Amino acid sequence: MDTKKCSVWMFLPLVMSLFTSVGLWIVYFIAIEDKKIFPLTFDRRPDLRRPPYISIAGDTPPASCVFSQVMNMAAFLALVIAVLRFIQLKPKAINPWLSISGLVAFCLTSFGMTLLGNFQLNGSEQIHNIGTSMTFGFGTLACWIQAILTFKINIKNEGRKAGIPRIILSAVITVCVIIYFIFEWQKLIILAPRVQWVLVMCFVIYFGTLAVEFRHCRFEIICIENQEHQEIFHSISENMSDLSEYQTDQV
Repeated sequence: MDTKKCSVWMFLPLVMSLFTSVGLWIVYFIAIEDKKIFPLTFDRRPDLRRPPYISIAGDTPPASCVFSQVMNMAAFLALVIAVLRFIQLKPKAINPWLSISGLVAFCLTSFGMTLLGNFQLNGSEQIHNIGTSMTFGFGTLACWIQAILTFKINIKNEGRKAGIPRIILSAVITVCVIIYFIFEWQKLIILAPRVQWVLVMCFVIYFGTLAVEFRHCRFEIICIENQEHQEIFHSISENMSDLSEYQTDQV
């Protein structure tokens, strides 16, 4: 890969993935240090500490403060990535409804993440659980939609290279969601948190894979001051659109 030809926008999904994963593990270790939860490595509950679910790790200060910040930033970055991904695929989408569905699913996932971060389990359990359902439910759907779009649109003939890992990650996420709820139903508080951490890490890694296509694109914002420039803006937009399409084909 020629890094000189890569767009700086490729770093956005990578930053989101790295920031979120590191932030969540910081929350985990803070909770361990404060003896709020027992470690994931334990095979049985050692004392009266609570299970190492992510929501429980970020339930009380100071871990809850870090958890809220991490989830809010992750939700914002996920929303930006979702919008840019939609803009990237829109000119090439054969089935616009699929691309729109992917955008809506990612937006609902982002909203669910804000509910997770701002309504802790201890204070607002019902709202927190709604956020959990939205994040895992719509997040899983969004992953499958993006995997399908990767193969269908096949940007720069890299559909297989990016699509196969996304199919694998989507399958792992789906299996983890099913197993997680089965373990929860059976009250397996040792195994369920481990599955939850695997699920979340796979989901975060999935966002990072979008850097593959983002490295081919450059996103720009054009600002106009008043209505007098509308015709000029329209003309510039058409020229920029033609130029962008040409550049995309030539990169």
